[in-house]
Amino acid sequence: MNFKKILPDLLISLLLVISTLYYAFNYINFDIPPFEDAAMIMRYSQHLAGGHGIVWNVGEAPVDGATDFLFMAASAGLIKLGFTVGQSVRGIGFAAHLLTVLIIYWTNRRVHNGNISFSFLSGLYLAVGTGLSYVSAYFGTPFFALAAASTWALGLILMKEENPSFWLSIAFALSGLITGLIRPEGVILAALMLVAVVFMRGLNKSKMIVVAFGSVFLLLGGAYFLWRWNYFGYPLPNPFYKKGDGGWKWDSFQHSMWNALRLCLPMVIAFILGFRSNETFKRTVAHLVPILGFAIAFGLISDEMNYGARFQYAVVPIALMSWVPLIGSVNFEALKQSSVRERGVYLVMGAALSAGLIYYSWFQNCFLNLYQQACDRPYERDGRLEMAQMLADYRGKGYMIATTEAGLLPYYSGWDALDTWGLNDQFIAHNGSITVEYLDKYKPEIIMFHDYYSPLVPPKLTDANLAQRWFSMTILLKTYAEDNGYILAAVFGDSPYDTHYYYVRPGFEDSKRLVEQISKFRNYFYPTTGKRSINYAEFAEP
Repeated sequence: MNFKKILPDLLISLLLVISTLYYAFNYINFDIPPFEDAAMIMRYSQHLAGGHGIVWNVGEAPVDGATDFLFMAASAGLIKLGFTVGQSVRGIGFAAHLLTVLIIYWTNRRVHNGNISFSFLSGLYLAVGTGLSYVSAYFGTPFFALAAASTWALGLILMKEENPSFWLSIAFALSGLITGLIRPEGVILAALMLVAVVFMRGLNKSKMIVVAFGSVFLLLGGAYFLWRWNYFGYPLPNPFYKKGDGGWKWDSFQHSMWNALRLCLPMVIAFILGFRSNETFKRTVAHLVPILGFAIAFGLISDEMNYGARFQYAVVPIALMSWVPLIGSVNFEALKQSSVRERGVYLVMGAALSAGLIYYSWFQNCFLNLYQQACDRPYERDGRLEMAQMLADYRGKGYMIATTEAGLLPYYSGWDALDTWGLNDQFIAHNGSITVEYLDKYKPEIIMFHDYYSPLVPPKLTDANLAQRWFSMTILLKTYAEDNGYILAAVFGDSPYDTHYYYVRPGFEDSKRLVEQISKFRNYFYPTTGKRSINYAEFAEP
């Protein structure tokens, strides 16, 4: 390839990297701790790096609560090399984000022959979007997005090539497999991309691609599937049994479609424009297949833990790599015939529109969390972190905490933990809920849960309330603690309508000291507001 021809693209790529780095270190807060759910994966990575296997508690049977399998394994590898857990998790996410930005630019330039302005704008849109906010919160979402973007780039090349090589088909299949190894829904996304390629090329011209894809997924994917079934005892990740029960979920479907639309809204215009002629109609449908299909698929599972629409984020690079050819035949030649004044106006208008699009992409960082109070602060100071750091003084003593909050508390305390909701516990996930017998098997030293009542606002034990799985779970934990003589050390909250309960089992070596420390804990800031909490246990009836 002639160096002079690619020099402008290399310079623009450098500009994109510099722009992304500038944005990251000036507008993203990397001083925040992990988001509650990200800490779960960090715990698995830490245990795997320590040689304990993929386990929630060291010494127990393997459990696949970390659905980001390949991300967890890659993080564990870096930890093994000497990096900290945080450096490993964020390092992978940051590098993946940068690479995805570049893939978007080069795909639009070299696969679609798009102009530099549109290609640069597409890369910059992703650069300032929510990707780095996921990195900041310690999520592996950009790693999954990188795999999805790589697979789609190869798929777009297959659509374009009249006689693609066998190795290109293998590369597409392997990239799709990697996407599925990072997250299970990646298998669905890769299959949708294959459907798009076949739709665009026709079945007769796609036989080799289909055979290569099927062979890779059957042989390598099948081997992995059999290994994981043997290793974990179940074919699917543990959270799927908890979040996927109950059939189709219309609320999750609606949230997913809205998230995909919100994240990709500026590209919608291009897709609508793509239906204007037979020339672009087929390509438009093909490009919509993975985007719409992937968003629809999330109607199968619960929408819980979907921080910043991270479940749907993979459709953003796909849309950014798909919109340019849909406007390719729009006639821009008329601009060349316009006067200098008119061209100046068009240039200013284009710059303003581009700035608006970039602002819109950045603005999505203001909707990462339901309780977010500022665009530059995705979540507030969290007392669970400070509590976990205090409990870390007791690590190594074999103590267990049974908790509904299975992120920060287990990870930073280093205690064994019973995830009472079941995302990290096979029995609870498959049984549907925790039982008194199962709780009694562990006799945890601390029982901690979150719900919407307190000693000042007692829970209402109506049939309608008890039919709610979360409420019935916390009532079981509360009843078990009280029936077995646990001491109510604290009920933290900035209002009596939203609280964290802490019960301590009496009779073990550090029980009295823990009751005193927890009950007198003053740095418990409530995560939804960041305000210092009140201990409502002090208002409980004696």
